[in-house]
Amino acid sequence: MTPAVSCRVVDIYLLRHGIAEEGPPAKDSERALTGEGRRKLRAVLETACNNAAVSPTLIVTSPYRRAVQTAELAAEVFEYQGDMLRTKALLPTASPQGVWEEIRLHKDIDSILLAGHDPLISSLTGYLLGCSALQVDFKKATLLRIYIDRFGPEPRGELKWMLTAKLCREGR
Repeated sequence: MTPAVSCRVVDIYLLRHGIAEEGPPAKDSERALTGEGRRKLRAVLETACNNAAVSPTLIVTSPYRRAVQTAELAAEVFEYQGDMLRTKALLPTASPQGVWEEIRLHKDIDSILLAGHDPLISSLTGYLLGCSALQVDFKKATLLRIYIDRFGPEPRGELKWMLTAKLCREGR
């Protein structure tokens, strides 16, 4: 018996957190964004808002402080009015398969923004594109869009664009 496959178009935005503090506090999960990290992240988000009409229907974030701050800044720039969902599925050591299961729970949503960390975000990109071996240099404060039209057991997305902080400050 073949598993059911839902055919609905969803945009998935992957957003790596901005530059965070080094060293203390004692726990990695408590590291906050730096001023520079916020500036670069805002440049990426404003570029995406103004030029790519990004408007997430749902924002999902890692519970780590820097990812939550990243998601909050995205919510502000994109004028997102909904609640943000925090999930351990987006922790740095989580699996792409676990994130896919989280995405599948929300397949009736038009667009999902996921705020998280590397190495997960890089490996998740390849996984969502149906090529787990794909190597992606996912810098901090990078945002990319993947188009998904099937929600079977394995994803098969299409990369639409990738926006880095360096690209967003070139014209400034």
